[in-house]
Amino acid sequence: MTEPAGADGGTRMEVIVDPELTARALAWVACGATLGTFTGLIPGIHANNVALVLASLAPGLPGTALGVGIGILSAGVVHTFVNVVPALALGVPDAETAATTLPGHRLVLAGRGEEAIRLSALGSGLAVLAAVPLAIPLTRGMTAVYPTLSANVAVVLGAVLVGLVAAESGARSRLGGLLAQAGSGALGVVALDLDPAAPLEAGGMLAPLFAGLFGAPILLEAMDGGGVPRQTGTAVRSSRRRVVLTAVAGAMAGAIVGYLPAVSAAIAAVAVLACVPGGDDDRAYVVATSGVDTANAIFALVALVALGQPRSGVIVAFEQSGAPLTLAVLVPCVVLAGALGFLVTLLVGDRYLRAVGRVDQRWLSVGVLAVLGMLSWLFAGTVGVLAFLAATAVGLVPARLGARRVHLMGVLLVPLLVWSV
Repeated sequence: MTEPAGADGGTRMEVIVDPELTARALAWVACGATLGTFTGLIPGIHANNVALVLASLAPGLPGTALGVGIGILSAGVVHTFVNVVPALALGVPDAETAATTLPGHRLVLAGRGEEAIRLSALGSGLAVLAAVPLAIPLTRGMTAVYPTLSANVAVVLGAVLVGLVAAESGARSRLGGLLAQAGSGALGVVALDLDPAAPLEAGGMLAPLFAGLFGAPILLEAMDGGGVPRQTGTAVRSSRRRVVLTAVAGAMAGAIVGYLPAVSAAIAAVAVLACVPGGDDDRAYVVATSGVDTANAIFALVALVALGQPRSGVIVAFEQSGAPLTLAVLVPCVVLAGALGFLVTLLVGDRYLRAVGRVDQRWLSVGVLAVLGMLSWLFAGTVGVLAFLAATAVGLVPARLGARRVHLMGVLLVPLLVWSV
């Protein structure tokens, strides 16, 4: 609040802190961070689903709608930090098949999984720091061009699909990309509009589709793998300059996709890696994808303020909770949640990796697959289980033909393209 300073005729600024509001906000950040850690560490559970459950319970929860909104946003941000841990630890294949695995898995197989966890935490943490100063200029730029993008969304999405195929290195992998886009796109067109009866009201078809496309294939491919080998150290072997440059580029890309429907963090990461020197390096991939993912979670809130349209499941839940868009409170809470996500990732990541390394890979894969199937039923009933199985078959295509798994995002891109024509 600004008040007269007195005799000198100037003004002075006073920052007034409401102790009760601050205490409630901190409590809700802690609650959201705990939920985000839970969803991040358990494969198949996404922050979107927990956020929607929170939103549906908001009227009966203690505290204000603003507090519930803070919890939802905090869960979404922390999830983007922590979800790298099971992604690295689960589904690690045998060393002989390393060439066809994800970059993070290759680092684990080389004994550098603990380094990968730190690279991911740095990518996400730096993205949070970059997002705050970038928010105003990037929002102004995207708001200026958004009417043009919105009027030509079919062209934009078509260009994204074509660009992903063109980014593949050979005819076989391009064919794999096309087949993955077509198969996942067909699943999306058929399944996304369904509203099946399910045990959980805050479910939906996205959970079984994503579990089948991205989770189950990795587990099936790794069932005969050697599991997590002995890890050899935590030191980050990328230069500070490259880590910072890649993370900031990821933050900018995450901001852009925060305004574009159906364009995921994984797609944005492909563009980042093409632009950053040495972007084909596995370490750069981990930093870029983490930075894009976290920045996208933050800029989705900014996009809601600027455009009035939710761009993620977490933001949809935030809207449904009835929370006010009080950025003076929400932005510091989101930054604090990012700091907690950074610390939790470092504290939990190494222990999680070592614990998984002691478990038989086959039984671990079978157990996680069973969890994914159960979650598919909880979120979408029998239809969800069938969608999970169909998505799993499609999800096996990219790796078989040497293509990137990002083509499977056709499950969102293709339906939106079809519906916008």
